[in-house]
Amino acid sequence: MTTSTLTRTRAFLNRETTGGVLVLIGAIIGLALANAPSGPAFRALSQTVLGPASIGLDLTVSQWAQDGLLAIFFFTIGLELISEIRVGSLHDPRKAAVPILAACGGVAVPAIIYTAVIVATSSTQYLHGWAIPTATDIAFSLAVLVIAGRGLPSGLRIFLLTMAVVDDLIGILVIAIFYSHGLNLLALLAAGAAVAVFAILVRRRKMRWWLLIPVALIAWWCMHASGVHATIAGVALGLVAPAVRREGETVSRATRLGQLVGPLSNAIALPVFALFAAGVPISLTGSGGDGGLFTHPLVWAVTAALVIGKPVGILLTSAALTRWTALRLPDAVGTRDLLPVGLLCGIGFTVSMLIAGLSFRDGVAIDEARAAILVGSLISAVLGGLLLHHDSRIARGPDMNEDGVPDQDVRPL
Repeated sequence: MTTSTLTRTRAFLNRETTGGVLVLIGAIIGLALANAPSGPAFRALSQTVLGPASIGLDLTVSQWAQDGLLAIFFFTIGLELISEIRVGSLHDPRKAAVPILAACGGVAVPAIIYTAVIVATSSTQYLHGWAIPTATDIAFSLAVLVIAGRGLPSGLRIFLLTMAVVDDLIGILVIAIFYSHGLNLLALLAAGAAVAVFAILVRRRKMRWWLLIPVALIAWWCMHASGVHATIAGVALGLVAPAVRREGETVSRATRLGQLVGPLSNAIALPVFALFAAGVPISLTGSGGDGGLFTHPLVWAVTAALVIGKPVGILLTSAALTRWTALRLPDAVGTRDLLPVGLLCGIGFTVSMLIAGLSFRDGVAIDEARAAILVGSLISAVLGGLLLHHDSRIARGPDMNEDGVPDQDVRPL
């Protein structure tokens, strides 16, 4: 492969739309395999144990996808977070205040709706899954926005990206606090030391990837052994990368690492995780006394939280902030854009699937929760896409965010 072809391939795989499409393909294949005659063989493959038990790495194929490969994706999330905090949309808290607080509303209301449905159906054994509908899938939601929202202002992408990044940050904190078990302090300290060594190496005058990889693997293994979910190591490693360019650099170290690791995350880590996470058997009618998919309280709770809770939480928070405070939406973004964007935030795939797997020990409950994530995310994507397309065809005013100043940044998506 020539240098130019390799460069183009890397650029293609780093696109947000590419990642979203590949994850969708992985999910469709997994869903098809699990519900075809190959279902038992696919389930047996996902439960096959690989790795040395002597060091605690005797994980199933599905666990390797969830704990191992997904850590690569979380590393790119860490890189994106630090870039946004240092030089991006989260750099100025005043400009980022509305989407940051809207994201908090978009986390709280789905959790409340989920809990209300679970309590109302007397299914309190599933309360531990309250965090399942709180996360937004960045790749999927941005892919739908780019495809369906052509012609809308670019500020809408920044607004959605900020909310999605904050969502992921909250999701990471939730996993670390509520879904970690049997804390091993010594292993956790060792993981912290490995992250510190990574931070030193990534700041050296000449960054050597062949030194970074083994240190990153040690950090992941120690985090896994500590009882804190191993993907947190990926986030921690990403957050210590320099996000500001040094003299003589065309891009920052964080951006450079993102360009290198992004294709691996988009082309392998996320699709393989989606393959096994979405590979759940779905019965619409039920059999042997089972009422089927839509009779399970988990399905109703997760679906309602994603489709209703996300847009309601974002709309209410944003409307309250812009009405009763001096805070305003980004340039060229109006209140009419909030419903379709809120629906896109209901596309909760990657992190939601991960939390579903961490919430329950019962395999049936995990399958029902993940099936509900698929249903809720699909409904949110379709409704959000249709509303975005409708929104793009309506004329926009000169001061959409109503801050008293004509919109300056009206660049289209």
